[in-house]
Amino acid sequence: MGSETIEALYQHHCSLVVNRDGELYFFHKKGVRDLEDLLNNTQQLLNGSELADKVIGKAAAGMIVEGKVKEVYADILSRKAVPLLEKADIPYSYGKLVDRIIIPEGDTRCPLEQIVGKADTAEEVVRLLRKHFAEMNQFKH
Repeated sequence: MGSETIEALYQHHCSLVVNRDGELYFFHKKGVRDLEDLLNNTQQLLNGSELADKVIGKAAAGMIVEGKVKEVYADILSRKAVPLLEKADIPYSYGKLVDRIIIPEGDTRCPLEQIVGKADTAEEVVRLLRKHFAEMNQFKH
């Protein structure tokens, strides 16, 4: 992965950087919201891109695989994300490898990691996430 993508993650104080053919795109939403939006609405931006993210857990890894990202860097990478990335032959690097993603508000495991915990494939991860997000959107209306 080009250092430009990784450096941009820190220089622009964003949560996600997508490098598509040398053009950088910056995202700032918490969690997997930007990945979800990209996968649902502009998947072509992910396809074949380099991606640098602050945190990649199993949920994000599933979306990255489904988006056909070419290579990833995570400041923090969950061990649970690694098998999905490796199965899809997506090269990855990281700043720190952790056993689990912990939400900033405490020491509990990330709720999305719990939702996708039993999924074996990226397709299953994304299906479980889409179901969860659809249910959450029902409660908002």
